[in-house]
Amino acid sequence: MDPKKAHHVGVLVFDEMKMLDLSGPAEVFSEANRYGANYRLSIVSVGGTPVRTSIGLEVPVDTDAASAPAFDTLLVTGGDLLPGRLVDPNLSAAASRLAATAGRVASICTGAFILAAAGLLDGRRATTHWQHTASLARGYPSTRVEPDALYVKDGTLYTSAGVTAGIDLALALLEEDHGPGLTRDVARSLVVYMQRPGGQSQFSASLQGPAPRTPVLRQIQDMVQTDPTADHSLNALATRVRVSARHLTRMFRTELDTTPMKYVELIRFDLAKALLDSGHSATEAASLSGFPSYESLRRAFARHLGVSPTRYRRRFTTTRPAPRHRTAPTGEAADGERA
Repeated sequence: MDPKKAHHVGVLVFDEMKMLDLSGPAEVFSEANRYGANYRLSIVSVGGTPVRTSIGLEVPVDTDAASAPAFDTLLVTGGDLLPGRLVDPNLSAAASRLAATAGRVASICTGAFILAAAGLLDGRRATTHWQHTASLARGYPSTRVEPDALYVKDGTLYTSAGVTAGIDLALALLEEDHGPGLTRDVARSLVVYMQRPGGQSQFSASLQGPAPRTPVLRQIQDMVQTDPTADHSLNALATRVRVSARHLTRMFRTELDTTPMKYVELIRFDLAKALLDSGHSATEAASLSGFPSYESLRRAFARHLGVSPTRYRRRFTTTRPAPRHRTAPTGEAADGERA
C-alpha cells in the first residue's frame, strides 16, 4: 500500500446501529494516521441523512450511499434489530452498490445480515455474533457460517463477531496494509491486544457451555479454578466429591456433554491463556496453570486455538516488555522457531 495515497474507508450506517461498530474500527484507522498511515473515513447512509445509534446518539453522515465514491474499504455496521427482522431492502441495496466498487468489504457483528441480504455471502464463509450465528445460517443457507470465530476472511470479504471483534478485524486490515510494526504501535496506543487471529474462539473455552447446575460439578469447577496445579485426575476428583469415577463421568456427560478430564483441561487452558496475556512465558504459564509440561500446554493450544503458546504470546503480548534474563527451555525455543 502506498502510504502517500489516501486509503478511503467508507462506513455504512443506519438507525439503531451499534455505536461501537463505528467507533471501534474508526479509532484504529484514525490512530494509524498518527503513525504514518493515510486513511480517510467517510460515513454513509441511505439518503445521506444522520442516523441515531443504539445509545441514542445522533451521528452525522458525510454522503448518500447512492452517490458515494468507490471505497478502498467498505465497513458495514450492525445493530440489535437486524437478526430478528427482514433487512430493509434499501439498506441491502446500498450495501450491494457500495460493495460492487469497493476494494474489500467487511461487516462488523450483525452487519453480516446486511451483506447476506445483499447476496454478498452466497457461497462464502462468514461469522457474526455468537448469539446470532444459528439465525444467520437458517436465514441464508448458502452461507457457510463459522460460529466460533472472531472474524472470517473469504477472499476480499470479511465478517466479524461481536462488537469488540470489529477492533480485531480493523487491526487485521491495518496489518495487511502496513505490516505488524505499525499495527503494534496502534494496538499499544489504544491499549488493546495485538490483533487476535480470526480463528480464535469468541469466548473462553470453559465458558462455551452452560455453567454446571449440579452442586457436585460446581464444586469441581471451584476446586480446579482455586488450585489448578493440584491432582485433578478422575479418581482424585471422584474421591473428593465422594462419588464413583464412573458416576462422575456420567454426570459430566449428561449435563455438560464432556468428560471430567476435558473439563479440567479447559479451565487450565483458560488460566494459561490469561497468564500469557499478563506477560508470563509459555513454560511459566504451563506450570502455574497445572499443565504437567510445556508440551502438554502446546497440544492444548493446538486443539483449542490452532496456534502454539509461544506464537499466541508473541501475537498478543508484543506490546509488553519481555521478562528479563530468561533462557527458554529447549522445547519452548524450538516451538517458537516453528511458530
